Amino acid sequence: LEIPWSLSFAPDGRLFVTERPGRVRIVNLSTSTSELALTLGGVYAQGEAGLLGLTLDPNFAQNNFVYLYYSAVAGGGAVNRIERYREVGGRLGERALIFDGIPASTIHDGGRLKFGPDGLLYATAGDASNTDFSQDVSSTAGKFLRITSTGASAPGNRFSSPVFSYGHRNPQGFDWHPVTGDLWASEHGPSGNDEINVILPGSNYGWPIIQGSATASGMMTPIVFYSSTIAPSGMSFYRGQRIPQFANNLFVATLRGTHLLRLTTDARRVTAQERLLDGTFGRLRDVVTGPDGYLYFCTNNRDGRGSPMTGDDRVLRIVPAS
Repeated sequence: LEIPWSLSFAPDGRLFVTERPGRVRIVNLSTSTSELALTLGGVYAQGEAGLLGLTLDPNFAQNNFVYLYYSAVAGGGAVNRIERYREVGGRLGERALIFDGIPASTIHDGGRLKFGPDGLLYATAGDASNTDFSQDVSSTAGKFLRITSTGASAPGNRFSSPVFSYGHRNPQGFDWHPVTGDLWASEHGPSGNDEINVILPGSNYGWPIIQGSATASGMMTPIVFYSSTIAPSGMSFYRGQRIPQFANNLFVATLRGTHLLRLTTDARRVTAQERLLDGTFGRLRDVVTGPDGYLYFCTNNRDGRGSPMTGDDRVLRIVPAS
């Protein structure tokens, strides 16, 4: 694979994978084969930008809708967009633009995309290397966005816009706690001060005014932060049954950290931390629970900042020790 960025399983067990240069692949685990489902044109694949997030519609089994977040060439620059496709016979077609104009840059494009328990579509947008965007609620950069499946502002958003929360620098991972329903998220700090936050509707997460342990009135502080950079990216709670000791644990793929971070939580607290596979596979970009109950993650050693090993990049699977 070339810079796999997002992993998403279909109900039938197939694994959808984005590659940052602009490709979507579908992996059939039962036959150990993969297909090229889409080569996306007009992708601004520069620096950290490119084809990033992918998620499947909650009703995918009925409508086969697939949603993509990517950086697109626009005029003399780029913008980030969300598009919808329909999967038929292992190919993506019926391209439909549902949300456009998110500021883009060669760095800080956010890019994670998931449907929430409320049936609404959530997306992370980085500050696009302009810190002023994060505190500007009229901008979609430096935000969590919440929209409908057709791209309209979600009912109940504080600012009557797509903005769900603001004051973000570059959030690249999020998931909902299986028990409490809280939305947890990972965020890149400027040089250290990487954060794990619980995202509350309409709240301000402080960037660039505060970070790490700093506080300010009306601004949220992280659940936990890392003074030395780990560069947290994709994250998910373990919902499988095959590895009981992982039940409801939060897993975070780290890039600079080159490990899979395991967090045990209690309500909105982290009670224990463990670094799995530390330095074993290099830079890690995303992690998800498979429908088979195993844990899957992907490497990102060909993203220009890693040291590719034989076989990179790849998707790996964690199973119980025998």
